[in-house]
Amino acid sequence: MVSKACIVGQYQTKLQALARHPDLELTVVVPPFWQDERGVVPLERGHTDGYRLQVEPLTLNGHFHLHFYPTLPNLMRRLRPHIVHIDEEPYNFATYHAARAAQSVQAKTIFFTWQNIKRHYPPPFAWFQAYVFRRAAYAIAGNREAAEVLRAKNYHGPMRVIPQFGLDPDQFTPNHTARSANAPFRIGYIGRFVEEKGLEVLVRAVAGLQGDWELQLLGGGPLKSKLKTWAQDLQIADRVRIDKWLPSAEMPAYYRQLDLLVLPSLTCRNWKEQFGRILTEAMACEVPVIGSDCGEIPNVVGDAGLLVPEGDASALRAQIESLCSNPERRATLGARGRARVLKHFTQEQVAAETYEVYRHILVEETR
Repeated sequence: MVSKACIVGQYQTKLQALARHPDLELTVVVPPFWQDERGVVPLERGHTDGYRLQVEPLTLNGHFHLHFYPTLPNLMRRLRPHIVHIDEEPYNFATYHAARAAQSVQAKTIFFTWQNIKRHYPPPFAWFQAYVFRRAAYAIAGNREAAEVLRAKNYHGPMRVIPQFGLDPDQFTPNHTARSANAPFRIGYIGRFVEEKGLEVLVRAVAGLQGDWELQLLGGGPLKSKLKTWAQDLQIADRVRIDKWLPSAEMPAYYRQLDLLVLPSLTCRNWKEQFGRILTEAMACEVPVIGSDCGEIPNVVGDAGLLVPEGDASALRAQIESLCSNPERRATLGARGRARVLKHFTQEQVAAETYEVYRHILVEETR
């Protein structure tokens, strides 16, 4: 498997679950770090039992469409894999480069896609995608609309909808310690500080809340200074806390001290919410969630959380108020959320479905 996403320690629990399946020898290629709007995200060696975590240099690190692993062809010749699972979008150079390297050793390839808006790419990215489509033995789409987009882009091969990652419910657990009666109601957001995540909507929504509350924003990105400005202009700066990124192993404890998690994503011209992993992590900790109706959020939340029209600060404020004043409803939604995660979004389930894809490819190869 080739996956820059697997530098995150919590994500590596999927790799351990995969490696426990019979007759599977797993090597996962990762870079030493990845760089994006959050800054430098270093490799975490959190869960590495049962498989080989292979660190390889990454050229053009931080360039989503252009990065690649220059040592990959030599590594392929040494490992001689049967299947190369490329955890990247089909139009990226990294996917094309890895597919060429796999072809050179007669390995079957799988690619992954989140893209749930049909976009047309100019050459050479259209050429990369066409090559990957022709050579792929299987495609994995991270959400339902991404599967529809693949078909609309004339990918005709086998395909399955599987989230890129689940979570380990033994690590993301509820907090059964009673909160202090004097503690403020804690509303949380975790993720990138970018316009499409709807953070301005969230700040405007909480500005009209009554009572004792606090907004905790954990993450990073270009909107950080604007967040501070919005809070000051709305005279709520003393109630808004901005926290830096934490190591993934510390995230379960962060979720557990929240009373509510909000993901108010907005559809943009080139993006809409592709999954919303923070929703499942909060739900596993029995923290109730509110999401906008953007992209995949309704399919992730189901009946285990609340939905509001995207961009509607008044509707969001009303739903926050309904939970702030009703601890019994919060507890009900929290329990539903964990039950939904255990049924649909664990690493064990994601790994089992991915393993079925591998078996399908190998069976087809022997026919």
